[in-house]
This record gives sequence, C-alpha cells and structure tokens, in this order.
Amino acid sequence: MTQPAPYPRTDDALIALRRILRATEQYERELAQSARLTPAKLRVLQILAAAEGQRATPTALAGRMGVSQATVTALVDQLNKLGLTSRERSMTDRRQLHVILTEGGAQALQDAPDALQQHFVKGFQSMQDWEQSMLVAALERVAAMLNAQGIDASPVLTLGEISRPRG
Repeated sequence: MTQPAPYPRTDDALIALRRILRATEQYERELAQSARLTPAKLRVLQILAAAEGQRATPTALAGRMGVSQATVTALVDQLNKLGLTSRERSMTDRRQLHVILTEGGAQALQDAPDALQQHFVKGFQSMQDWEQSMLVAALERVAAMLNAQGIDASPVLTLGEISRPRG
C-alpha cells in the first residue's frame, strides 16, 4: 500500500493562493499597458462615472473606496496629471471641492479591460447565500493564517499600496 503525500492539500492551497496572486499581478500589468492605470485609479474613475453629474467629493470617494481621504487625494492628483479627472469648487459651497471625470477619463474607462474584481463580484453574487458565507469565512481564516487580519484594505484587488504612483 502506498502512503499519500504528507500534506497534499497544503500544496493545493498554496497553489490556489499563488494563482490568485498571479491573476492579480497579470491584471495589473494588462491594465497598466492598456489604460496606463492602476486598479485603484480605475476604481476612482468607475465611481465618478456612476455618480450624478460624474462628480464626487474626495470624502465621498474615500467612503466608497474604504480608504483615507489622503489616499484619495494622492490618487486624484495622479489622475489629474493624466488629464483623466479635474477639480472644481462647488457653486453652492465654495469650501467644497468636487472631483470630475473628464472626457479623457471616460475614454480611459471605456478602453480599460474589465476589472478583475468585477469578475469576482459576478461569480460571488451567483453563489448561494450559504456558499458566500462559507467563502468569506474561509478567506478570513486564510487572512488570519497569514497574520493579515490587522492590515487595512479596501475592496480593490491590487498587490501594492493603492495610492502608490507607478512608473
């Protein structure tokens, strides 16, 4: 009788984790090549495109993305430099600033490949409620096993810091 490998499921789990990391990395490269964007910048453009008047305050963007206002400011600075967004003072409250999607930003959004997280969301939402609960529990357990439960994270699939400028 042959003995099974000592930890066959460990290797399977590590392979699955590696595939997730590689898919995220590959998507980031494709996005950078096709639209010159990071996933976080793409998310800002998506939020603006869906907002009334294609505009939002930095506070609203930060709230939707689950990041700090400083992070949003850094992202918007980078998007402004690329001509994909602009800033404008509110007509009703001059203290308030709005981030506005430009035509260039709308075009970049149209040209960008589907976000990796959109694929995930579609698949996740097609699952039964109990399956979603089990998957979330398993992913939280994996995060804990990697001592990552205390790491601040937003719902944007990216490997690095989301406000970090890229080449």
